[in-house]
This record gives sequence, C-alpha cells and structure tokens, in this order.
Amino acid sequence: MSASQDFKYLHTMLRVGDLERSIRFYSENLGMSEIRRADVPDGEYTLVFLGYGDESTNTVLELTYNYGVNHYEMGTAFGHLALGVSDIYATCEKLRAAGAKISREPGPVKFGTTVIAFIEDPDGYKIELIERH
Repeated sequence: MSASQDFKYLHTMLRVGDLERSIRFYSENLGMSEIRRADVPDGEYTLVFLGYGDESTNTVLELTYNYGVNHYEMGTAFGHLALGVSDIYATCEKLRAAGAKISREPGPVKFGTTVIAFIEDPDGYKIELIERH
C-alpha cells in the first residue's frame, strides 16, 4: 500500500488574535466560507474551519482562537499559505482596495516565469498568490 493511500491532507491551523476579524479577512477577501465552528469553553478556545468546499473533498484552514490571547510571535519556521488565482494583478488590486496588505507586488518569481505576489492576513501570516491559467 502506498503512502498516498494512507494519508489525506486535512487542514492547516493558524492561531489568531481576533477570531471575527480573521474570519472576515478570509471570507470577504479570499472567498472562503465558514464550514464549521467549535467553541470549547472548558478548554478556553474556539476553532473555526474555513475553505472552498466540504472537508470530505477539500483541504481547509483551521483558525484557533485561545481566549484572552490577542497576539502571537511569528517565529522563523512558518513560511506561508499558497492560493492559486486566475488574474493576480486584478486580485491584488481588489485586495488592496479592501485594505489588505500586499507585501510583495505581483511579478515573476526570481529566476523563473511563474507570477506570484504575497499578502498578509490581519495577524501577519503570509499568503502567496500564484497565478494559474
């Protein structure tokens, strides 16, 4: 049995300082929908799963809010999330107009031809946009 038959990539989890602000960013700016939510008062945290479709067929994003924690240190290990877009220039203009931070303007990747850009979510997590035709 191959490893691909044993494993399925389910989600990526990010800790956020303001849950509703992050949900608004990912839904209004990046078109994700809230799939499910679990509030766990005894554990003092809330989980919200967002994505582009049902968890049974799509990888999703898990936002974790720990009660009373409004800031996290990014550290140096985490790189970025990546999303494919059909028109990176129009997407970046739309995101800029909505107040999103564009940390790398659209353009070809160094030493290549793939067109990318980087944005940041409200907590500073980097999101790479990759133009896909």
